[in-house]
Amino acid sequence: MTNLFTRMKDTFMADIHDALDKKEEKNPMALLNQYLRESEQETENVQKLIERQYKLKQEFENEYEQAKNMAEKRERQAVVAGNAGEEEMKEFALAEQEAYTNRAERLLQSKQETDQQLQELEHKYEEMKHKLKDMHVKRMELMGRENIARAHHRMDRVSKEASEQPYSRFTELDRHMERLEEQIQRSYRKSTFDSKIRQLEKNQ
Repeated sequence: MTNLFTRMKDTFMADIHDALDKKEEKNPMALLNQYLRESEQETENVQKLIERQYKLKQEFENEYEQAKNMAEKRERQAVVAGNAGEEEMKEFALAEQEAYTNRAERLLQSKQETDQQLQELEHKYEEMKHKLKDMHVKRMELMGRENIARAHHRMDRVSKEASEQPYSRFTELDRHMERLEEQIQRSYRKSTFDSKIRQLEKNQ
């Protein structure tokens, strides 16, 4: 049964990869844009994690300072209680000092681990930003090649149409201009004729 599920999974994944390969071959720009969007989202997510890690680091530092200060305070109080002959208070202060000291040591270790993890995250984040920038450059290069290919295709089409019908568009334009000129001449002659008739009518 396990082998059957494994084979089905492998077949399914192979079909997905085949579909992606065909999509990339058909429209590489669309696939690259999709990769860019996903990469930008992942980069933003990592940035948010880094910000949360900074806050956590600050919290560890604050807790560590508090625990260390309390340990030092209880140590001084144990000395004061001992000098005063208050053994019960001294024992309490020493127990408190030990608890705060252990807590401070644990917090210091956690803070150091957080610092190391933060450095690793920042390093990965910088790598992601560089890769994202490289993808943007790749996108621009691909757009440039796509634009050139389209320009050549259009120029080839125009050249082909011009060779098949070299003067058809110019002839059509000339005829259109001639028709416009005839209309203007007719309008001019008509307006001139009307003005002459009006003048004759006035003279009579």
